[in-house]
Amino acid sequence: MHAAVIVFPGSNCDRDLAVAFERAGARVSMVWHKDTDLPQGVDVVGVPGGFSYGDYLRCGAIAANSPICRSVIAHADKGGYVLGVCNGFQILTETGILPGALLRNAGLKYVCKPVGLRVATADSVFSHGYEAGRTITVPIAHHDGNYFADTATLDRLEGEDRVAFTYTDNPNGSARDIAGILSENRRVLGMMPHPERMSEPLQGGTDGAALFSGLMGALERA
Repeated sequence: MHAAVIVFPGSNCDRDLAVAFERAGARVSMVWHKDTDLPQGVDVVGVPGGFSYGDYLRCGAIAANSPICRSVIAHADKGGYVLGVCNGFQILTETGILPGALLRNAGLKYVCKPVGLRVATADSVFSHGYEAGRTITVPIAHHDGNYFADTATLDRLEGEDRVAFTYTDNPNGSARDIAGILSENRRVLGMMPHPERMSEPLQGGTDGAALFSGLMGALERA
C-alpha cells in the first residue's frame, strides 16, 4: 500500500504520521505543498498536524489553497482515502472535503494532553480495528480544536453514523463532543486527536495503532 504525507511550511507531525503508516506496512512518499500532483498509485493521503503557514488568517485556510490541495481534493472526489489529523482536519474543512469548522478552544487556551476517546462507529476503514463504544486514549495538541457545525449538519452526521470519535471529557467545547468525522462516502476521516502519537510502546501507549493497521488491512483486501 502506498501512502502520501503532505508537508506544509509549519507541519510538525509529518514524520510522525509517515512512521505510523510505515509501521502498519505502507510505503510512504513525502509530498511538498508546492507540488501539483500526488505520486502515481497513492492509496491514502495523510494531511498532518502542525501549524501550516503559521496558522495565519485561519488555521488551515492558506494550506487549503496550496497547489497540492487541488490534487488532494481530486483524490477525495474520485473516492480516494484521506486522513487529516489536527491541522490536517482543519485543512480538510477549509477545502470543503469535510463539513463544519474548527474554532478557538472554548477555554481560549492551547491544550496538550492525553484524552479519552469513545469509538462512535466501527463502520469505516479507519475505525473498524476498534469495537464501537470502546474507549481509547489518544493525545491532543491544539488551540483551535472546537468543532462547530450548524444543527442540521450535526444531525446529519449523527444520523448517517459519520461521527467517528467523540471525547469522553470534552477538552475544547466541540459540538456534541465530536473529535472526528467521516465524509459521506466514509473514505475521508478528519480528527483532532493524534493517533500517530500513540502508536508504539515508546510513546506511552498503542491505542492509535489499530487505526493505521486497520486501514492498511482494509486497503490490502480491497
